[in-house]
Amino acid sequence: MAETDDLDLRSLDDDELVKQMQDDLYDGLRDEVEEGVRILLERGWTPYRVLTEALVAGMTIVGVDFRDGILFVPEVLLAANAMKGGMAILRPLLAETGAPPMGKMVIGTVKGDIHDIGKNLVSMMMEGAGFEVIDLGINCAVEKYLAALEEHKPDILGMSALLTTTMPYMKVVIDTLKQKNLRDDYIVLVGGAPLNETFAEAIGADAYCRDAAVAVETAKEWLARRHNQRTAAA
Repeated sequence: MAETDDLDLRSLDDDELVKQMQDDLYDGLRDEVEEGVRILLERGWTPYRVLTEALVAGMTIVGVDFRDGILFVPEVLLAANAMKGGMAILRPLLAETGAPPMGKMVIGTVKGDIHDIGKNLVSMMMEGAGFEVIDLGINCAVEKYLAALEEHKPDILGMSALLTTTMPYMKVVIDTLKQKNLRDDYIVLVGGAPLNETFAEAIGADAYCRDAAVAVETAKEWLARRHNQRTAAA
């Protein structure tokens, strides 16, 4: 069966293959996505072009349908897993060619909280949008965030909480950044079921993201804004 599938994909021209890969990604077909990536690379596509035109474009469709309630968490996780398969092939090649990531994000669930499905979705969707993501996992103390910010120098810090009792810890992290004069160095995005925009504003975050698709859109908006400010300042 696999041979038929391989033959099928190889018989497509580039445009048809990219469209088919986006459909396979949407359907969570990891093996097919990996095969498509290999075929495009064999045809002389650069890793960055495969990433942006096939995978990122495909995950963008997934993100929009997730945001609009057409796709749900299990389906998005399948799509993200297929994306991961393609990324596993491309990541070392992208590193070799020095292709620029869209941006860099450190993300983790705050101290006292062990919920990670939402955070994992955001990580996968951000990676699917071309961001480099450093996922710190769950139960992250302020020291863990600070160490990661120091080591990785990201553009964005993402924090997640699912318990109302752990939400205030986000303010602890932000206040610590302020004390160390580091707050303005990062775009701080927060998310989780009990949060809202009012809470995000009250603790000094830049934005509240109600789901993974919104997180990607918000990250892109804030990065563009920051880039424009720097360009204007220069």
